[in-house]
Amino acid sequence: MSEVVLETKDLSMVFPDGTQALKNVTLTIKKGELVSIIGPSGAGKSTFMRSLNMLNKPTDGQIVFEGENVLKARGKQLRQIRRRIGMVFQHFNLIKRSPTYQNVLHGRLGYMPSLKGGLGRFSEEDTRQALEILRRVGLEDQAFKRADELSGGQQQRVGIARAIAQTPSLLLADEPIASLDPSSSENVMTYLKNVCQEDGLTSIVNLHQVDFAKKFAHRIIGIKAGEVVFDGSPKELTEGITNHLYYSK
Repeated sequence: MSEVVLETKDLSMVFPDGTQALKNVTLTIKKGELVSIIGPSGAGKSTFMRSLNMLNKPTDGQIVFEGENVLKARGKQLRQIRRRIGMVFQHFNLIKRSPTYQNVLHGRLGYMPSLKGGLGRFSEEDTRQALEILRRVGLEDQAFKRADELSGGQQQRVGIARAIAQTPSLLLADEPIASLDPSSSENVMTYLKNVCQEDGLTSIVNLHQVDFAKKFAHRIIGIKAGEVVFDGSPKELTEGITNHLYYSK
């Protein structure tokens, strides 16, 4: 039986204006799975993902990550949990004027004293590893370019490399290909899947593109109006289920 990395139990989120973004989401994610979450805009996909590392604080339920209760974690314990959860953002969140390899090194900040990290005093070993990760995502020849000199697809691969530099056990990617063309999207998803497989990483990827979810994910979870309405393999995601998820009221 595969090791359980993440569990959510009756996870709910009500915003201050009364909007219920999540309703009793109960899921178990196992080690090595690449899980894609799909659903219409406003379904709660990003709220769910941001709840997992407490960027949003759920109003009810439980999140258990590697045996630890995330919702009860504070201070040092919460920082250590977040260190083990890498995050890839839709809009890259890179420091545009910094060289590519330095953006990757920012994935190591959680392992450094704040003063040393603030001054950018990374070790030679960290730098060597950053360059190696860039090689793995096909960007070794871009290592010393400014991040804003790269294409959108290349910048997103830097975002993946930065998350990998954290040496996480769970990788979250929130709409990582939403702003990319089909060719760049294919590249980004291919590199994402490859590094996760090579490192035995568990990954949860929010996607709007159902065809990419079916092509790259081991498992697909459909969320609609804050509730899980589908949880199965890509082969089990029929056109009827997809239509219900996106088009029916």
